[in-house]
Amino acid sequence: MDQSSKVAAVVARVRALVHDGTLGAGDPLPSTRSLAGELGVARGTVVAAYEQLDGEGYLRTRQGAAARVVAGAGGAPGVSRGQRGPAPDVAPAEAPERLGVDCRPGIPAVAAISDRDWRAAWRAAADAPLRNALSEPAGLPALREQLVVQLGLARGFSPSVSQVLVAAGTSEALSLVAEALGTLLGRAPRIAVEDPGYRSGHRALTSAGADLVAVPVGPDGVDLAALAAVDVDAVVVSPTHQYPLGSVMPVGHRRALLAHASAVGMVVVEDDYDSEFRHRGSPVPALAALDTDGVVVHLGGFSKTLDPRLRCAYVVVPAGPVGEAVRSARTARGAVVAEPVQVTLAHLLRTGAFRRHLGRVRRDYTHRRERIAVRLADTGIPGLEARALTGGLHAVLTWPGTPTGAAVVTRAAADGVLLADLADYELERGRSGNGIVLGYGAVTLPELDRALDVVLTAVRAGSSGPG
Repeated sequence: MDQSSKVAAVVARVRALVHDGTLGAGDPLPSTRSLAGELGVARGTVVAAYEQLDGEGYLRTRQGAAARVVAGAGGAPGVSRGQRGPAPDVAPAEAPERLGVDCRPGIPAVAAISDRDWRAAWRAAADAPLRNALSEPAGLPALREQLVVQLGLARGFSPSVSQVLVAAGTSEALSLVAEALGTLLGRAPRIAVEDPGYRSGHRALTSAGADLVAVPVGPDGVDLAALAAVDVDAVVVSPTHQYPLGSVMPVGHRRALLAHASAVGMVVVEDDYDSEFRHRGSPVPALAALDTDGVVVHLGGFSKTLDPRLRCAYVVVPAGPVGEAVRSARTARGAVVAEPVQVTLAHLLRTGAFRRHLGRVRRDYTHRRERIAVRLADTGIPGLEARALTGGLHAVLTWPGTPTGAAVVTRAAADGVLLADLADYELERGRSGNGIVLGYGAVTLPELDRALDVVLTAVRAGSSGPG
């Protein structure tokens, strides 16, 4: 028996014990060394099996602690002992009690971070000396310094610390940029946005006084021909994993966008959404890493990597008038992220805990992405398509004809599964067709199976009757 078969055998054995109730939520498993001895296999085999089960949502492993069974991992409908497969259709009347799965996009695996690393980071914040002073509007230098290191390692460019500004989430960062452009131009800025796109970002831009121009999105990201046809001061793009459709902008397309921006004096606001999570294909350099003319304002944050409730993002501004305007707007608004939060994040970055966490959740998200791909490969639903699976922590499901996305969202909610309607991301209605957005960052693999059962049942039911 080869190594992969041995790992599969250990995985199947543990799954069976979870599904038949022998192992329940919170129960510890033997150490990898002791179980390897009992089974007569190499310890590496058990380590690999535990890692797979962790990624599938059956176990949660922690360095220096026993692996434990995750709550909700056992007793999935339609799964017999020792087997793994799709659950049968769930009756709507029973679903709210049995399911209660939140698959709305934007919720990451918050609890996946090591307890030890998380507590150590907050202790560092608690141990920081108290001082009689106001917070720096640009953010703590310690955090900004660590962000420069992280950008150099992960995104291929190293700005100066003075170019990095801390913001209260991506929406606040976008409103900051819009406000700065309005001040610089002396009028409401015209800003092109992807359609469909980041709806909270759209609201942030308009609340800061911007006029939005919707530009369609294609397989290579924002449609450059459509963008060239409009007169705008800036464009907001999510090139690494377009939100929500998931298209990845190729390098050639990125260079063409930057060349057009430089030629017409347009600012490119790069929302580096989901750049940390690539499940397929090679990493693509950030627009900021390709920018030689100082036209890119780069946005990043911790909402999808750690916890959206931290409300911490950052803006990297270019040299020149635009960068100075954004910095002035930041200074005028004052500090917005609590210093203990900034100290905590700086500690996670400096100690390597943040990168260890990313390694863990990348594996988890890849397992869930693969599960979605397998489940949707042969559904028998004509025209059903899964998109946005090359990266990130959500999937988009689209289909021709009925039912509408809203109808599927409503039926799924009645069955205890929360989703988002793709149409809600559109500025021009009807551009994307019928579909839903399903987040898988915070659900276990059994929960994901149950949610997919409900979604597929709702799509089948709507396609065979009134939508």
